[in-house]
Amino acid sequence: MAQTIIRRRFINVDGIKTHYLEGGEGPTVVFLHSGEFGGCAELSWEFNLPAFAKHFRVVAPDWLGFGRTDKVFDFAEGRSRVFGHMRRFFEIMDIHEADFVGNSMGGSNLIRIAAAPPPIFPIRSLVASSGGGFAPASEDRAKLLAYDGSPKSMRDLLDGLFYNKKKWVDNPSYIRKRQKFATMPGAWECAAAVRFKRPTIKSSGGQFGGADNTPYENISVPTLLIAGKQDGLRLPGYARELGKRIKGSKVSVYDKAAHCPHIEHSARFNKEAISFLKGVHKKLGVKRVQ
Repeated sequence: MAQTIIRRRFINVDGIKTHYLEGGEGPTVVFLHSGEFGGCAELSWEFNLPAFAKHFRVVAPDWLGFGRTDKVFDFAEGRSRVFGHMRRFFEIMDIHEADFVGNSMGGSNLIRIAAAPPPIFPIRSLVASSGGGFAPASEDRAKLLAYDGSPKSMRDLLDGLFYNKKKWVDNPSYIRKRQKFATMPGAWECAAAVRFKRPTIKSSGGQFGGADNTPYENISVPTLLIAGKQDGLRLPGYARELGKRIKGSKVSVYDKAAHCPHIEHSARFNKEAISFLKGVHKKLGVKRVQ
């Protein structure tokens, strides 16, 4: 049985100190975290990596400007600079093919990349938790956009992400843990530059509420879509609609879950996603030792 110890590591990516979590052995599975204020690998995947590391080699980097990666932000380039940094991370890490798991921004980015061949990331298959689809400028979205660095606004932000309020929202220790990353020097500016408050976007909803023009039909890699039934950051039924447009995809919708089903129902998510990836490996002839 592969070890389940998850280690914290850093690597230099073209002068940028880049943080990632790593553990396990076998085919590589990359985890890309969400992009809310305070989003990072440690918080997105704390309930998932140990389970996956029993079967695979797991690698979970912090996006440029997030978590413990250097705080570099660019209001002009935004997403393209972030993508370029991550692509170089994969090259330096010698990751030429991998399965990818993404939550929210991480999942949506993976879907966009997979839909625009040739993909700039080495995607063998993908699992998206609350990724893809039209992102309305909803009431829950406003809670994320309104974050001002205070514990109260972090509580409101979490209220827009989770269904179980007692466990995840009205929980002072969890709020403090989230605040730790959200209030690191430069963290607010980096999250704002990538998604929320770019000065080139005039809408009060940031980049949200605009048309979703992703050509989902272009996605050819095996895909598993997992969604929360009570997700206020997406339209009801969006995952099944996407599933109809992505050939051969599988869709799983979790009741009593909002935008983070991989956290709120981590045991179910881990079981389904691991089974999906093992099925992909068997079909593609991916060997256990890589």
